[in-house]
Amino acid sequence: MLIAEIAGSVSPGVLMILGLGVFGGMAGAWFFQKIHFPQVVGYIVIGLLLGETGFGLVHPADVENLRLLNLFALGIIGFLVGGELKLEMFRKYAKEFITILLGEGIAAFFLVALASWGIIYAITGEMAASLAGGVIFGAIASATDPASTIDVIWEYRANGVMTTAIIAIVALDDALALTLYGIGTSSAQLLTSHSGSVWNSLQTVGIELFGALGLGAAFAVILIGFLRYQAQSDRAVALSVGVILLVIGFAAYYNLDVILAAMMVGFILINFAPRRSEEIFKLLRSFAIPIYVLFFVFVGARLSVWNMPGWLWGIVAVYVIGRSLGKWGGSWLGAKLAGSADSVRKYLGFGIFAQGGVAIGLSIVAAENLKFVKITDTLNLGDMIVYVVTATTLVVQLLGPYMVKVALKRSGEAGRDITEVDIINSFTVSDVMTHTREILHENMPLSCAFEKFREMDYMLYPVVDENDRVTGVLTFEALKNVAADYAVWDWMLVADAMQPLTLFAQPDQPLKSVVDTMQAERIYQMVVVDNGQNLKSVGLLDRRVIHLKIQNELVLRTSDMEKKEASA
Repeated sequence: MLIAEIAGSVSPGVLMILGLGVFGGMAGAWFFQKIHFPQVVGYIVIGLLLGETGFGLVHPADVENLRLLNLFALGIIGFLVGGELKLEMFRKYAKEFITILLGEGIAAFFLVALASWGIIYAITGEMAASLAGGVIFGAIASATDPASTIDVIWEYRANGVMTTAIIAIVALDDALALTLYGIGTSSAQLLTSHSGSVWNSLQTVGIELFGALGLGAAFAVILIGFLRYQAQSDRAVALSVGVILLVIGFAAYYNLDVILAAMMVGFILINFAPRRSEEIFKLLRSFAIPIYVLFFVFVGARLSVWNMPGWLWGIVAVYVIGRSLGKWGGSWLGAKLAGSADSVRKYLGFGIFAQGGVAIGLSIVAAENLKFVKITDTLNLGDMIVYVVTATTLVVQLLGPYMVKVALKRSGEAGRDITEVDIINSFTVSDVMTHTREILHENMPLSCAFEKFREMDYMLYPVVDENDRVTGVLTFEALKNVAADYAVWDWMLVADAMQPLTLFAQPDQPLKSVVDTMQAERIYQMVVVDNGQNLKSVGLLDRRVIHLKIQNELVLRTSDMEKKEASA
């Protein structure tokens, strides 16, 4: 009865939208991966089809009603991006990153501002309104979407100096975009004779940025304190999600930057509690997949461009071209001045094209501040900004992820983020097995078997018949359970206590399938028999040994890549 009452109070429309978003987004991701596009493009295209640009199944009001979910997604994204930022990275590359950041942000600002001003002035003949529009478009153009960019990096498991630079730039771009926007919107209000103060705007931006960083830092300290007394990873993840929700709530309430606040939590956690936090980031990334999918689907569903006046597409074109040239040219110049690696100079610009939620949010705020400025009889400056930024976001979000993929592939950094899973997938059983001929015979007394267990650090032994064919295994646990009275071990045989051979591995088997079986059956050692039909014992698999060999190989491969990168 209670379940029926609860179900009756929930709108089936909301549940259907969520279901369509997750299922459709995953289907779109699968299709676009098949045609060699990043999965995030699939999410956005499905959103376009579901929204007013497509079949109209999801309306802007629906997306607005689910705004809390979008905020949660932004918080998770910010937290995980912060987890990618290591202090040693900033110590090594701080000057380089800041130079590139200023180069790409300011170049995009000026190119878009000048081009937009020119077109608006050519159409309206209004100098003040044209300058105001150009300044706002330039400021918004400097922003880069961290969400889709990081998603592509994770999808292609990239690692290297260029990938590191992309992560740092998209993380810092928020602060630069907000600063330029604060100056730009005040200048626009002054130009159009509305009240505005550059100094007041800078104060507001400063409070927003430093308030967000302070909020995130405070909650990060609280989280680290709780994690000291919470060893279980699942509960640690629950605590982390709770802190992220609190940070999002306080940031939204006090009009602080949600992404920066959550990013600060992740940054402090990974740098000041690295051991406790590694598993949290790993589990949270898996947990967040449906939230990511819905976030990007709603990005697509939110975009509606059919109501735009035709001439605005000219501004869209120069905005996209100017922003792309600014991002690429500015990052190239910044990297050149900073003495960056060739891969950074050549390809970083391609990795920072994406534009998303930050730009749309800034356009909405600008629309409210500039809605009194007339461009034509039927269009004000505020609405024009929303139209253009929405359309450019549509274009850039479809092209941006693909350009990130191009940057990762051409720089040779795709697939270089080596994990334990990669190594397991590359190994066979023979790569990690312990080569031993230690066996027990069926007719051996249990007392002799006990001595074997005492001599060697094995938890099981293969049991063979007179032809040396493995017929079963004897585990130490079974040995203890058969007879508590050791006196009977002299007349009991191994055959009386052994278990039939049902699980075994062979040297040429893929390690992944065998490890999965061992984990599912909760066994720590397994007999390895030859590849033929003779079932001759050739060794043992031990999960502790497997783990050590995988860790050693991980260190070795990572070291080799770092040496290649240093010599490049």
